[in-house]
Amino acid sequence: MKNDYEREAVPLSERKRWLSISFVWIAVGIDLSAMLFGAELGGGMSFKDALLAVIIGSVLLGIFASFCAYVGAVTGLSTSMISRFTFGIFGSKFVSLFIAVSLLGWFGVQAGFFAENAQAAIHGAFGLSMPLPLLGGIGGVLMMTTAVFGYRAIEKLSSWSVPLLIFLVVLSVILAIRKYGLDALSTPVENKFSLGMAISLVIGIFVVGAVISPDVSRWARSKKDAVLASFFGFFFGNSFMIIVAMILSRLMDESNLTTIMMTIGLGVPGILVLILAQWTTNTNNAYSAGLGLSVVFTKVNKAYLTIGAGLLGTLLAVLGIYNNFIDFLSIMTMFISPIGGVYTALYYVGGKQFFNEAYDKSFKVLPLLAWALGTFISWLTMEAPIGKALFTLTTISSIDSFLVAFAFQALFIIMFKLKHKGVQHNELAE
Repeated sequence: MKNDYEREAVPLSERKRWLSISFVWIAVGIDLSAMLFGAELGGGMSFKDALLAVIIGSVLLGIFASFCAYVGAVTGLSTSMISRFTFGIFGSKFVSLFIAVSLLGWFGVQAGFFAENAQAAIHGAFGLSMPLPLLGGIGGVLMMTTAVFGYRAIEKLSSWSVPLLIFLVVLSVILAIRKYGLDALSTPVENKFSLGMAISLVIGIFVVGAVISPDVSRWARSKKDAVLASFFGFFFGNSFMIIVAMILSRLMDESNLTTIMMTIGLGVPGILVLILAQWTTNTNNAYSAGLGLSVVFTKVNKAYLTIGAGLLGTLLAVLGIYNNFIDFLSIMTMFISPIGGVYTALYYVGGKQFFNEAYDKSFKVLPLLAWALGTFISWLTMEAPIGKALFTLTTISSIDSFLVAFAFQALFIIMFKLKHKGVQHNELAE
């Protein structure tokens, strides 16, 4: 198995062009969660306003992702290794554990979601009734396999699955338009979302992916490749499936992907879309979970850690825990977003020199404090029952926590520079 550089910078000779990296993010973005959200959004506001919200939200998300991905490209390090130089050796273990557990949880949710839809698809196409635990187990193992072989395997999966996915999904739209026409797109609906709220939801559905974007952007050949890949990958990956779902749900008055595929005559191809969409998304969850655990358990091979994470996530899916896991994942999101704020502030305000072993320390108190403050603000702005919903800044609690953590970390660095002019730079990382 080739080196995946989980604990070191990816060498320049192994770096990739922006198009192949874009395919990875597009593949991650095309999933059933986006389909469900698109159906809900399309039924809660006019199609024109919903389309505008998706475009604006996805552009902003692409910019946000590029901002984080740039750090990964320059340093060549994963999000968890960046956290090591940001929070300290032992501080990063705590931070990386939050990243791994959150992604592990998402893996279980997505595998369970896959099982539910696969059960309906197989029953509709072949008349067979298969148990959910079995399908969840099969799906989880399948999705874990690619992640074990590292980024190169994910890239290969994405390079051929993305064109096929796009073809099948576009075909479903064409067939639906031929069968139902376009009149339903202009039919008035009861407004459930304001434009601002809709934009916030579009960003929020993929914001954690933006924070951990260095896991993929570290493979970029240049800073330009990283920025282009992240912007277009997140913009297209986030918007494509949402817009498709908006169109199909409005035309057919149906939000279930399996039912839609069966109705327009895409039985077996519909199952293929289902498998590929979740496979390409969930393999990235397992991959990043393995990277996070590799910082916590430094003496264990990443492949074994990825297998362990995948098996545990699969077990959660088999047990049906995804039905009660969303609140827990919301809590994890609250902790992960400010991590991005801290490490981007350290890079953009402090400098690249901090991201190497010469600046290793056990704990770096001020970055950990900035992370805690960002998490606290997220809790205050997040909607109940998880948060307190006392006030809003951007209307997106995860973005709020990112910006607050960035501001405090930047302030700490600036204050130290003003107070200790001439002191060696490595003390800024303390």
